[in-house]
Amino acid sequence: MATTKAKSTKKPAAKKTTARKTASKSKTTVKTVKATAKVTAVKSEKVGSNKTKIVSEKATTGKKCNPVKEFFARKGDPNENILTIFKDTKIIGAIIGEIIGTALVTGVALTLGLFNPLYLIFAYTGITAAVFALSGAHLNPTITAGMMASRRVSAIRGILYIISQLIGAWIGFMIVNWFYQAGVASGNIDAASTMLPTLTAADGVQANTEGYSFFWTITMLEFVGAMIISFFFARALEFKRGAFTFGAIVGSGVFLAMLFAVVTCSNFLGIQDNVFIMNPASAFMYGLLPASADGFDALMSQLMPMLVTYVIFPVFGGVLGFYISDFANKLQHKELKA
Repeated sequence: MATTKAKSTKKPAAKKTTARKTASKSKTTVKTVKATAKVTAVKSEKVGSNKTKIVSEKATTGKKCNPVKEFFARKGDPNENILTIFKDTKIIGAIIGEIIGTALVTGVALTLGLFNPLYLIFAYTGITAAVFALSGAHLNPTITAGMMASRRVSAIRGILYIISQLIGAWIGFMIVNWFYQAGVASGNIDAASTMLPTLTAADGVQANTEGYSFFWTITMLEFVGAMIISFFFARALEFKRGAFTFGAIVGSGVFLAMLFAVVTCSNFLGIQDNVFIMNPASAFMYGLLPASADGFDALMSQLMPMLVTYVIFPVFGGVLGFYISDFANKLQHKELKA
């Protein structure tokens, strides 16, 4: 009986000890879960910053956020600069993609002609989809300027892209011009009747009214066209469902801009010349760089109107197109995406 009582008295003590161990384990588990939750929150916050999504200051700190500061916040890689960009070999592929893509775009513009915008939508869609995975398929300094101004890409990447686009436009022009000169030299085509599209200086364009200058008219045409193209590009960035979808949206924007320019020039202004191009890289290598004059003053007087019309104002239009897209996102209370 004594042994039985001893055993029975030990059992409650064992139960109490087990209960204490279970309680301590549960407390430890709760602490571990809380610590894991904190670490997970920190990791998710880091991942969110790497994905370059803008998080409202009010949601994280409880303070009122500055809408202007948030609007102009960096949406690209915050760690990308001149010291880090060349550590990844992907930048070389991006540069090659911009050179090839811009060369093809310039060649299409010079061969199909800008007065056939229906062809451009298919060509631009294919070219954009082909190089999208390499560089994002800017293929136009107005797009790159808008990406830089909206802080989607770093300054060093934007500069490298613009240099690549100029090189690509020059290569495209040289290839098309070589075939054209070969045809003229062989005598199979008449140089007077078969000519490459001419990018006429805006201050020299004349319609039925003798002496009337269309300088600001053509300048605003380039400005609006660049704004349309950059706006479509910014909207295409919001989808990111595939290269073909991206290329189709961008190609549709180019088609709409060119169609607007064609109808405006032919129906409203009475201009049949090729007075628009909406790509400063192609304009610089095709219309500005080959320019010549008797002296420096004459050369600058010839180049400055072309720079204003085909480079400066289109760049402003490209930046404005991205800002309009971002402003529309803010009105819809959506996060800005890279």
